[in-house]
Amino acid sequence: MDSAKGDTRPPSRLKILFADDELSLQELMSIELPRMGHEVTVCPDGPTAVAALERNSYDCIIVDLDMPGMSGIQVIGKCKELSPDTDAVVLTGKASFETARDALRFGAFDYLTKPCKLVDLKGLLLRVAVKREWVNKCKALKHQLERVQGKTELVGDSPSMAKVKKLIEKVAPTSSTVLILGETGTGKELVARAVHQHSLRREAPFVAINCGALPEALIESELFGHRKGAFTGADEHRTGLFEVAHGGTIFLDEIGELPKSMQAKLLRVLESGEIRRVGDNTAFVVDVRVICATHRQLPDMVETGDFREDLMYRINTFEIHIPALRERIDDVPEIAGHLFRRFRPTLKSGDELFTPDAIDLLQKHSWPGNVRELANVIEHATILCDQPPISPEHLPQRFGAGRKSSGPPKLKIVSPISLRELENHAILEALDRHQGNKPAAADELGISLKTLYNKLSQTQLDKAG
Repeated sequence: MDSAKGDTRPPSRLKILFADDELSLQELMSIELPRMGHEVTVCPDGPTAVAALERNSYDCIIVDLDMPGMSGIQVIGKCKELSPDTDAVVLTGKASFETARDALRFGAFDYLTKPCKLVDLKGLLLRVAVKREWVNKCKALKHQLERVQGKTELVGDSPSMAKVKKLIEKVAPTSSTVLILGETGTGKELVARAVHQHSLRREAPFVAINCGALPEALIESELFGHRKGAFTGADEHRTGLFEVAHGGTIFLDEIGELPKSMQAKLLRVLESGEIRRVGDNTAFVVDVRVICATHRQLPDMVETGDFREDLMYRINTFEIHIPALRERIDDVPEIAGHLFRRFRPTLKSGDELFTPDAIDLLQKHSWPGNVRELANVIEHATILCDQPPISPEHLPQRFGAGRKSSGPPKLKIVSPISLRELENHAILEALDRHQGNKPAAADELGISLKTLYNKLSQTQLDKAG
């Protein structure tokens, strides 16, 4: 496509290079192609066409097979080197199976025989335009998806993460099945994407499926597809996700949640590469690399009969264990900074992102929710923080250490006080820490909400008395 800025051509208008040594065809195309709404450059031979391709980009080239100086096939070959996205149409007066085969083999979109009818040419160019529209839409969607997902970047230089990166580097170029183990929120899908993007399948689809989120009644249809009428509600043919991932990678997250009935069918796919749509009598082969992940202990599930032993060994060809965030606490500042930049893309490279007190609080936290919890914390802080750096007051309420309180001061016992007074002060401090949130304060104090209200009412009565 012409990449010039300000190009206002409608989607169906093509920028075309026409090359033929027949003067009458040159004159005809210079008139008729603009009438069809296209922009055309006419060339009398192959070398002239190649020179034009070196100067400009075109949506489509139409070339004669037999031209002086350079054949149409040679022009197409040079065009594919200079502009792989340009579609090529061949004109020939020697229509045959061999002609069509050679043209398509060298990258032609289609071919027309001489003398060609203008209506046929118009229809063919319309198909070229429609194809290019879809290609551009797919590129746009891919770009949007990449922006949403962000870069597959494993952040952290701790020894445990260095080991994970080394394992990814080793297994990615192979076709081996990979099992990723780790607690919830550690980034198992991120590791799976890294394996895919460092593999030979990186240009093919990556399809992620959460096995625990699929309804048991529909999981086979989701994975393998179904034929129309295969079951109640199957109103049309459906392509399964294994078929969608053909040539690429399929990521089965939370494989431990897969029902036993589906475990046997998955084992068959892993062993033979064959899938069968629901309601179909014939199987077909797909070329898919399988990566699985779970936070469950599969050997324990095998012992209890909840997971097939043969499937466990089949998916565990190569194992990658992701450490919990508390096991690599030194990586927290780097991960937090990476997340802050993701949530606030306008940050400058020299900006101070966190105060020392905020970093200290983040590193003292146990992170039961791992990186997913850290991402939520940083997003919360990003909303509150108008300008960096993030400080303790921007962190969620549970990071209360270091937060300035506007409520009553901490109790300093300098003389004997009654138990009632001590209890009242503890209640007021809890309410202050939770910014007046009575259910949260009651939970911290270990009393029911009703008890809290009763004690607050009694305090008011004592003051009134």
